[in-house]
Amino acid sequence: MTTTVPPAIHRRRADLLAPADLQALGGLELLARSVVEGFLMGLHRSPHRGFSAEFAELRGYRPGDDLRHIDWRMYARSDRFYVKQFEEETTLKAHLLLDTSRSMEWSSLPGELPTKLWYGKMLVAALTVLLVRQGDQAGLACFDETVREWLPARGGRRQLAEVIRRLEPLAAGGGTDPAPALKDAALRLRRRGLVVLISDLLVDPDEALRSLRFLRHRGHQVLVFHLIDPGERELPGAGEVVLQDPESDAELRVDATEMRASYHDAVERAILHWRRELRSSAIDYLLVETSSPPAGALRAFFAKRGRAG
Repeated sequence: MTTTVPPAIHRRRADLLAPADLQALGGLELLARSVVEGFLMGLHRSPHRGFSAEFAELRGYRPGDDLRHIDWRMYARSDRFYVKQFEEETTLKAHLLLDTSRSMEWSSLPGELPTKLWYGKMLVAALTVLLVRQGDQAGLACFDETVREWLPARGGRRQLAEVIRRLEPLAAGGGTDPAPALKDAALRLRRRGLVVLISDLLVDPDEALRSLRFLRHRGHQVLVFHLIDPGERELPGAGEVVLQDPESDAELRVDATEMRASYHDAVERAILHWRRELRSSAIDYLLVETSSPPAGALRAFFAKRGRAG
């Protein structure tokens, strides 16, 4: 079956499109593939060479060896063929943990700005496409207070199709507690790999940090994408407004004009706390606004993938 790519993707790189424009372009798999294609086109070097491989030594050529790895300088000096060997040629296992709690369904501009859950799904799908393209393996865990989905890391097109199949019907619900998913991942992962947490981090930071540090202690590379709606950084409206907790439905009536500055400062302090605590534990942290194109998030993942193995 031939997949038709929407004209908007041909006109502009999909990874640079605003999420609101991306959401109208098609299904999750088509969108993810288009975003990744645009991202790879924008790289300055080929994504197919030397991600985690470091040159170690030479050995004699054997029939069937990849001709791209022949050391032509050695051939010129010795008139014999030698092949470059690399330290690390193993497959990376990446485990993508997606928050599907009720707060992820929120958007400050419904109909104009996608929800955090939609953005998270798109990011997981795009990262899976990127991993599969490079011959790596991707696994999926979806959680709220408990783990709702668990798909072990595998490679290939079938794995991509299975990830998409599980992502598409996911609906937000329940409170947020990434600790069970992180602990489950730590117990299941026997080989060191890359663990990616995608969440709005509306959680108890101490418990989440303990779980993330435990993964890091076990030798895993850990990357946290902190998804935030632009409306969460600034208190909207003027005069008296009602604030509602999307998970508990608790309401608080405040004067937005009086509270705006203190609200903004509290949000920025929370962001700074996450950034400092994670980076001090050698855990990569990236704040991603749901109004921003996905290129920045993919670039951060790409750099992290280059150091993992």
